[in-house]
Amino acid sequence: MFRFFEGLIDPYRPYAETDTPPRRLWPFLLEYIRPFRRVFAVTGALSVASAFIEVALIWYLGRLIDLMVATGPADFLRENGAEVALVALAVLVLRPLIQVSNVALLHNTILPNFGTMIRWRAHRHVIRQPVGWFESDFAGRIANRIMQTPPAAGDAVFQTFDAMAFAAVTVIGAGLMLAEADPRLLLPLVAWFALYMALVRWTIRRAGPAAMASSDARSAVTARVVDAYSNIHSVKLFAHHDREILYAKEAIENARATFQTEMRIITKMDLALTLLNGFLIVAVIGWAVWLWIGGEASTGTVAAASALVLRLNNMTFWIMWAFSGLVQALGVVQEGMQTITHPIGLTDAPGAKPLEYREGLIELQDLRHHYGREAGGVQGVSLVIRPGEKIGLVGRSGAGKSSLVRLMLRFYDPEGGRILIDGQDVTRVTQDSLRRLIGMVQQDSSLLHRSVRENILYGCPDATEDEMIASARRADAHEFILTLEDPQGRKGYDAHVGERGVKLSGGQRQRVALARVILKDAPILILDEATSALDSEAEATIQDALYGVMQGKTVIAIAHRLSTIAAMDRIVVLDDGRVAEQGTHAELLALNGLYARFWARQSGGFIGLEEEGE
Repeated sequence: MFRFFEGLIDPYRPYAETDTPPRRLWPFLLEYIRPFRRVFAVTGALSVASAFIEVALIWYLGRLIDLMVATGPADFLRENGAEVALVALAVLVLRPLIQVSNVALLHNTILPNFGTMIRWRAHRHVIRQPVGWFESDFAGRIANRIMQTPPAAGDAVFQTFDAMAFAAVTVIGAGLMLAEADPRLLLPLVAWFALYMALVRWTIRRAGPAAMASSDARSAVTARVVDAYSNIHSVKLFAHHDREILYAKEAIENARATFQTEMRIITKMDLALTLLNGFLIVAVIGWAVWLWIGGEASTGTVAAASALVLRLNNMTFWIMWAFSGLVQALGVVQEGMQTITHPIGLTDAPGAKPLEYREGLIELQDLRHHYGREAGGVQGVSLVIRPGEKIGLVGRSGAGKSSLVRLMLRFYDPEGGRILIDGQDVTRVTQDSLRRLIGMVQQDSSLLHRSVRENILYGCPDATEDEMIASARRADAHEFILTLEDPQGRKGYDAHVGERGVKLSGGQRQRVALARVILKDAPILILDEATSALDSEAEATIQDALYGVMQGKTVIAIAHRLSTIAAMDRIVVLDDGRVAEQGTHAELLALNGLYARFWARQSGGFIGLEEEGE
């Protein structure tokens, strides 16, 4: 049975992916509801039927009392036995069948699959965002919104079926039953319902924004806490334990204050509802008793009316909490939508085709990019990198080296100019095809919180075990990998490296990252301080490996340690976002310009950034 209901919806079914998902609440939810529309229709019908049965039972209680009074014990079963048996059969068979089907659809079909579908599609959308989008927000906040939005959306759907449909049928059924007994009994019910709906409206108008603010505050807490945990080495190194606690406390206190505001609304609602239900009980039962005293209502009518309003009294608290829960859930969804519906800021051009790699000719034509600011980045860089040429990029921090690399990888689109690879504009080809042709080792190579094997195979998932080990040997990593063991007892290539590779030393992380790029074997290679985390002996070994990897590739190497790029075919010196000088090491020294001053001011092979800046 469970497998039947759980398999009614496939949360991973294909769908029309869009770069601009709906940013308003109801259009957003309708996108996800569409695959469930038939299930929702059946669930709604079963919720209505379940509520109708409950009201019918109260009505039949009144009828049963009237039949007992009218016939007496001696003739009751003889005259009404068949009817009572039929009702009992319905209670024993029909009622459980309807309610179990309704519960199974809610709990086994809708809740697991609806939330899974939202989380799956949200993650697919968010992971397509450009690098700059992630750099402008906390990873913890992004993850928190992806995690909390799906269950909130599921809660909203659950409350709609479990409470709203049930409540509507119950109130309507109560009205019909009281009208049948005596139309005058409708008056207090109508008056109560009008006041109840006014209270619901008051609660929704206040609880929605309060829930959204509370959810946003919780996301801020998560963001600050995750930020501290992710940078725990810096926290410990600078002895800022107390500062981080205060930083988190500020967000925690704000979350407490917003939650208090939300709970004040709930308390006011609860008080008003208690008074309203007191009025309903006294008015309906009192009036029914008054009619009975006057001979205008039967004993069964009084009993049914009493049972009905007492049920409404209990149910209205549940309904109001359901309404509040619905509004709170929708508030959480709206807060999460700020992240998971954000339009994709950098997309493939319409009709973009894969990059056709032929030789590896790279042309930078009047390239300009300032990240939306007036300064920084690159300013009118024109450069041609011939196929197979090895280029060294040199310059002070902020000179534009990393900006050039990011633009080549199309992490950003240039604000002016073009980048061509074999005559193809990188903004007109697919992003994946561009990045598959570029291998890169960064100065701070973070690893995935997975095994060493998975991290290396990230460069080429289809590589064999022998190919993977061969790449590790070329990166001088194989020997230390064999000595690894994580707290769970996994050893060697199966050992997990921790978040961002924190369980490895800087040099070990760099070598695993090098092995990953070696395995990728891309025709264009970018080295951003690739050996900066290694000691001199290891650097010499890796440099030999890198020179082997560079053969036949177009290479761009960024370095502050000039000795690592002195043997390059050409060295390009950037200054203030422009090409200041270019030539071989010897030519630039003979020019006696900026590069020569860098070389002369080196201490241990590093550019004297501060001195030159002064």
